[in-house]
Amino acid sequence: MSATTTPASRIWQAASARLIEIEGFIPTPRGIALLPPRPLAWPEKDPGDTLDYTFDVAPALAGSPGDAIATVSATVSPDNPGDVTIASTAIDGTRAVLWLAGGQPGTIYTVTVSITTLAGRNLARSIALPVVSLASVPAPASAITTPGGAPITSPFGQPITAN
Repeated sequence: MSATTTPASRIWQAASARLIEIEGFIPTPRGIALLPPRPLAWPEKDPGDTLDYTFDVAPALAGSPGDAIATVSATVSPDNPGDVTIASTAIDGTRAVLWLAGGQPGTIYTVTVSITTLAGRNLARSIALPVVSLASVPAPASAITTPGGAPITSPFGQPITAN
């Protein structure tokens, strides 16, 4: 079976499927106790994916017209060979866009995004990024399977064989 590649015209817009918005910037009346914000997490990615992941800081800049992101930097942990890498970063007003690639199946990465705004504000948040084998590859005939016929895989998503 051979694959055919067809060039596509480029119309890029950040995907809303991988959009996280900063939390904890909601005005509250005195005396009201709020629950702490939930941990930030992007949806799962496959090791073969290179996708855009967006972090929106608009709620932190509410009431500051004209303020936007001036610089963005990001780190990924763990940071070993084969782990998630940052292919590129971009700024779109109050949104930081990171293109993330690679990763080891079964690993939850921590992506820490640090932002400086035009007005000099500094924000940093850590966002979880789980990596899971989502692309399926047919298991070899020698693969060990469950009673239902599904191949048993290693932590890296590779079928375990009887050989």
